[in-house]
Amino acid sequence: MTKLFVRVAAATLLAAPALAYAHHSFAMFDMSKTANWKGTVKEVQWTNPHVWIELTVTQDGKPVTWSFEGAAIPVLKSAGWLKDTVKAGETVTIFGHPYKDGRAGGSIDYVVLADGRKVGRGDNVPPALVVPGVN
Repeated sequence: MTKLFVRVAAATLLAAPALAYAHHSFAMFDMSKTANWKGTVKEVQWTNPHVWIELTVTQDGKPVTWSFEGAAIPVLKSAGWLKDTVKAGETVTIFGHPYKDGRAGGSIDYVVLADGRKVGRGDNVPPALVVPGVN
């Protein structure tokens, strides 16, 4: 019984980093492109594992909702964000990386608030994945 427990514990510990790495994949974003989107915040989903901002952008004269994925709450807090930093109804500009498949949205690199303040790295891209000249 003790040997079985040790084996299961060892296997779990060895698998954990791989699972964490897989969860934090940025493969769906085009990291070679940085874009910005200005619009009105429709909703902020301040939840783990990632914070989301729904942004209404005018496109071809019509309102379109774009979905932007940020980092986890502890990461955003360490970059200066609070739950009410970005509020529904405010006009903001989101800088980030678009989805590779062209859907409306992307990752959040940082947000420029209506008063001009810039709130830090929202996507927590590891430095090894940052493309030189993009950020």
